[in-house]
Amino acid sequence: MKIGKYSLGIGDRFGHQGEAQLRAIVKAAVAGVDIVPVWNKSNREHSYIHSKPNDTRIEADAAVKALKFAGDYFVDADHINLSNVQGFITASDFFTLDVASKIGTASSDEQIAAFVSSCKKYSGILNVPGIVHPFEVSDQLLNTIVRKFLAAIAEAGKIYNFIKEQKGADHFITEVSMDEVETPQTPVEMFFILKMIAEQGIPVQTIAPKFTGRFNKGVDYVGDVAQFSREFEEDVLVIEYAIKEFGLPDNLKLSIHSGSDKFSIYPAIGRIIKKYDKGIHVKTAGTTWLEEVIGLALAGGEALELAKDIYKSALTRQDELCAPYADVIDIKQNELPSADEVDQWGSEKFANTLRHIPGHPDYNPNFRQLIHVGYKIAAESGVKYMGLLEKHHDLVGSCVEENLFDRHLKRLFKL
Repeated sequence: MKIGKYSLGIGDRFGHQGEAQLRAIVKAAVAGVDIVPVWNKSNREHSYIHSKPNDTRIEADAAVKALKFAGDYFVDADHINLSNVQGFITASDFFTLDVASKIGTASSDEQIAAFVSSCKKYSGILNVPGIVHPFEVSDQLLNTIVRKFLAAIAEAGKIYNFIKEQKGADHFITEVSMDEVETPQTPVEMFFILKMIAEQGIPVQTIAPKFTGRFNKGVDYVGDVAQFSREFEEDVLVIEYAIKEFGLPDNLKLSIHSGSDKFSIYPAIGRIIKKYDKGIHVKTAGTTWLEEVIGLALAGGEALELAKDIYKSALTRQDELCAPYADVIDIKQNELPSADEVDQWGSEKFANTLRHIPGHPDYNPNFRQLIHVGYKIAAESGVKYMGLLEKHHDLVGSCVEENLFDRHLKRLFKL
């Protein structure tokens, strides 16, 4: 089983927007770019929504059937580990092995020495084709890299083997994720991480590193775009070299987590993957939930009131809601509108404040990030929220489709 060159992670927290998301993918195909949809949902999201992995499979299959979609598609067990992977085995055919929490875990001295010894041919000056500057690989650097990442990749091997024993090696896509950490992995670290992955026998097809800069949920990239571009391009070249050196799958590609709304780096990503004829996987996740709230706000009446209530409740529960996402949000408290202020807003003002239109005078990224992590509140409203989604199905769906196609796919692939 292999994933196509371009793929898009389309998280859908409440399971109502599968067709709308897929319509955006179909539009891209009509415009000349084939993109593989990957419906992704994490164990944390399932626990908040009280859904099950099979619900995501049902949604994906139903959307594909309704639109008569003939391309490949997948269901991603997003950010899983050994403690929760079992529940995803049947429904999923894409597994994101999240080993970020294991980075820095100690390995034995024997394991470290063995891996360092296996890297002797790369000691000294390491030249990666296409990268103009060489990497200086000292024994000290090797030891630092191995001590930092060896145990994490060994954990990835354990998770992969657990899945393989139950599904068979050729029945799922494997991604390795290390993005939810504070310190980015450098291109030279990526090279040796890929060697570790190869030695674990993991046929990784996408890898999600932590890049320089902030990848906050639902808002634009924060950082030096030129620096990101250099790092991304070097990672692409490192992967190409590692494929040949270590016998990794020839379609191995980078994955951008929290990739929704990173509009300022989309041109660089698009330019580089075109330059080297490489693939990309971008996870958009919670942007669909935000479009649901926008659609409800535009519907007015009780739907607008519920959207306001979600925000006002989130204001009072920030510590609880933000804690699980501390590494990927950055909310400025003094720029959040008060509950009384939001109570005075009409549909357009609420929608324009939440919708990510760079430069729009109403847009507020702090407001957007707080609602982004507030989906638990909508889940707690239960039948009320779901009922309003169904009542305003067409309006909400049009927001979801427009967002994915016009603001994401058009920018990323220059459609």
